[in-house]
Amino acid sequence: MRESLTYETGLREECGVFGMFDLEGGDVARDMYYGLSALQHRGQEAAGIAVNKNGVIHCHKDTGLVSAVFNQEILDNMPGSMAIGHVRYSTTGDTRRENAQPISITHVKGNLAVAHNGNLVNAGELRREIELDGGIFRSSNDTEVLVYTIVKERLKCASIEEAVLSTMKRIEGAYSLVVMSPRKLI
Repeated sequence: MRESLTYETGLREECGVFGMFDLEGGDVARDMYYGLSALQHRGQEAAGIAVNKNGVIHCHKDTGLVSAVFNQEILDNMPGSMAIGHVRYSTTGDTRRENAQPISITHVKGNLAVAHNGNLVNAGELRREIELDGGIFRSSNDTEVLVYTIVKERLKCASIEEAVLSTMKRIEGAYSLVVMSPRKLI
């Protein structure tokens, strides 16, 4: 049994985020590819998929259409029963690979991948706070701000759900996001 979530916001076409979890343990990368292809109208600058196999997250992303970023060989090398995906239409940050999503990181409490659509009104303020604490950014988008804020909250919380909730209380704006940890899809 497969469950999938598709989130779309706004009247303009602005990014598409997609999450999928196969409850029977089957690989989902190919289905994620088709899901992102169906969302391609939401963003045509970049595409990416992060898959989770036994708690290990592997991410592939690049600039271009879904069909240009992924081929059969790439999808065959992305096993996992849980995944998140993203097609990009930029509202912040320029068009370059570093701004493609999902963003996947490893931190002291595990792995995390995030795909996001929307605009964070206080992203600059949060980014500055993270930089003053020693954070180094690779992208110019506000998704990386979200990722670091979730991780910062995760270090103080007992669960990823609590960390996401705490993060939501700190960010301002309109957004949709999917979050994948080693065992959970939010």
